[in-house]
Amino acid sequence: MNMAVDEAILTCQSQGKVPPTIRFYQWQPPAITIGYFQRINEEVDLEACRESGIDVVRRLTGGRAVLHHRELTYSLVACENDPHVPGGILSSYLAISKGLLAGLKKLGLEGKVVEGGAERSKGTAACFDAPSWYEITIDGKKVIGSAQTRKHGSLLQHGSVPVILEAAEVCRCLRFPSDKMKEYTLRRLKEKAAGLAQFFGGYGPPLSSIEKAFFDGFAEGLGVHLAAEELTPEEKDLARHLCRNKYRQDHWNFKR
Repeated sequence: MNMAVDEAILTCQSQGKVPPTIRFYQWQPPAITIGYFQRINEEVDLEACRESGIDVVRRLTGGRAVLHHRELTYSLVACENDPHVPGGILSSYLAISKGLLAGLKKLGLEGKVVEGGAERSKGTAACFDAPSWYEITIDGKKVIGSAQTRKHGSLLQHGSVPVILEAAEVCRCLRFPSDKMKEYTLRRLKEKAAGLAQFFGGYGPPLSSIEKAFFDGFAEGLGVHLAAEELTPEEKDLARHLCRNKYRQDHWNFKR
């Protein structure tokens, strides 16, 4: 349903029916989202996910697998020509990153924008083992993972802000070409990524406080006014339709 809601917002916004939208949400039950171009059978251990009560769904956006559990997720939808998120993917990433940095600052954390390409690990399906262009790190550790797609003249960017980074659970739920690669990825996740709680002595702020910080941070970083609103009836109807006929279906989740 979370992925269906984001696509419903994207569709309605591209048709001029709703304004540019930032959404904050969580997941119940926990879920792994795989990037649009990933192959679920090759990169996700579905049996391990079932044993842990973890759902699996394909995103519209690219990137790699993310475990959504103890975290805040955001989505941002706007026209491709919106002056607040200008240009192509990289320049819009940079603009959005300013909002994310401002959100971290309101939590008392100093983030840094990564300005180099990701140092990818061959065979690794996990998102947080290395930062991509214009993603956010603190003390060299990736703390926010984002991915973007463009459709119907609008962009959709997803982002994950883990409070607790569950590296062992991530690796348990993914497939690797060898045990050696699995061990390497677990070690790399612990070295290269972190949840926000790690910077607060192991106890992160309440999620309501984190959401408020990023709400204010996006407003400041993008130079916009944000108004809290509910989904429109059309967005809700479309989301239910997409959830039932797309995101719950094997033809979407298992497609090659």
